[in-house]
Amino acid sequence: MPEPSVVAVFADLREEGRELDSLVGGLAGSEWARPTPAEGWSVAHQIAHLHWTDRAALLALTDAEGFAREVEAALEAPDSFVDEGAEEGARLAPAELLARWRAGRRELDRALDAAAPDARFPWYGPPMKAASMASARLMETWAHGQDVADALGVRRVPTARLRHVARIGVRARDYAYAVRGLVAPPGEFRVELTAPDGAEVWAYGPGDAGQRITGPALDFCLLVTQRAHRADLALTAVGADADRWLDIAQAFAGPAGPGREARGTR
Repeated sequence: MPEPSVVAVFADLREEGRELDSLVGGLAGSEWARPTPAEGWSVAHQIAHLHWTDRAALLALTDAEGFAREVEAALEAPDSFVDEGAEEGARLAPAELLARWRAGRRELDRALDAAAPDARFPWYGPPMKAASMASARLMETWAHGQDVADALGVRRVPTARLRHVARIGVRARDYAYAVRGLVAPPGEFRVELTAPDGAEVWAYGPGDAGQRITGPALDFCLLVTQRAHRADLALTAVGADADRWLDIAQAFAGPAGPGREARGTR
């Protein structure tokens, strides 16, 4: 599947943020305290985390030395710095948190637009171009937005923006093995995902690959962001290696997450 244009990635990130904003913008103060599927995290924690990581991305784009200091702080508390960032923001009054998140999104959008397309910027993993950073921010916004939607009992309509999440999930295959101390299998897998419109298929990897994954793009994105258990998703694996990958796939950087319990909803 060809890579989306830089302009399309930036526009999709803006739209993903607006969609989540529409879910939380009108919430009463008490509703920000609703628990989400992420243990110990409320709706406020989810938005606070997104604001915290947007701010980190802005630093990476505009102040490499400042971002390096953030990385040093993260290395001093590798198991807690993410939760601490979310907790700090969640203690704010909801109106203040919402205002800061909105302002941070606008600043990040301007910085992404101003970034040189071929420049690489530091991150917690390998350096990234602005387009890749925007894709990663979209993936996180969508995934944490899913937690918010689940907390509020809202069923979101999947969109073509999921192509960014799916692409990261495919490209992160070997990382999912490495973060668990496993050796990735040789060769690429074939991944064929039915787009949300039901008409298009997003395909990755060689067409003649023996190891294959097929199914709805939404289900694949829920899997690689660990927002649903594979038992609740309509994904099919052909080949032992592909089947094993569905048990460990993750699109996000950092330690292997615990995932979600199966609900038996299929």
